Amino acid sequence: MTLAIFDLDGTLLSGDSDYSWGQFLVEKGLVDTQVYQAANDKFFKQYQAGTLDIHEYLAFSLAPLKDFSAQELTQLHHDFMVEKVQPMMQQKAAELLKQHKEQGHFLLLITATNQFVTGPISEALGMDHIIAPVPEVIEGHYTGKVVGVPSFQAGKVTRLNAWLAETGHSMEGSYFYSDSRNDLPLLELVTHPVAVDADDTLSQIASERGWPHISLRD
Repeated sequence: MTLAIFDLDGTLLSGDSDYSWGQFLVEKGLVDTQVYQAANDKFFKQYQAGTLDIHEYLAFSLAPLKDFSAQELTQLHHDFMVEKVQPMMQQKAAELLKQHKEQGHFLLLITATNQFVTGPISEALGMDHIIAPVPEVIEGHYTGKVVGVPSFQAGKVTRLNAWLAETGHSMEGSYFYSDSRNDLPLLELVTHPVAVDADDTLSQIASERGWPHISLRD
């Protein structure tokens, strides 16, 4: 099956689920509001600039999960989906996913946002599989640590190659849609790289290399 690979934040979603989860925690008063807000803003700017230390960021973003039970987190994520994620979902993105599905393509989501946040989003989008940073869970409780290689920048290629070896899927004829300069390593690997509502750096590179640049914004 041909792989149709998608980034999530800023690509299939009109905003950033990772940043929005942090905002959600701040708005609900579940974290130290001023400290967490400032750090969330700082890391988001680093991501946009292509300078983010993913391990430092994951230590920050996964830490609050330790403070809640599995039941509490399920309810919080449900509310997060309704309040933050659903407004970021795009009709044109749904149509693009449908087009690939109708062609018999395998829909693969690869994101740098941790799997606690993105797993339910992937299901809501109808993806066939997700590759995301995996939060460590011991005896049913999140530890605040990450397991294995985070799927960020070159880490997306590392995680994808491991998945390909495990499943036997091929990169022949593959597509990858992304908005971010951070995804250049994977964009350069696929048969059909597509820039989507891209940042300035990726937009320029796409223009220089003749890659399609589309918009999914409604």
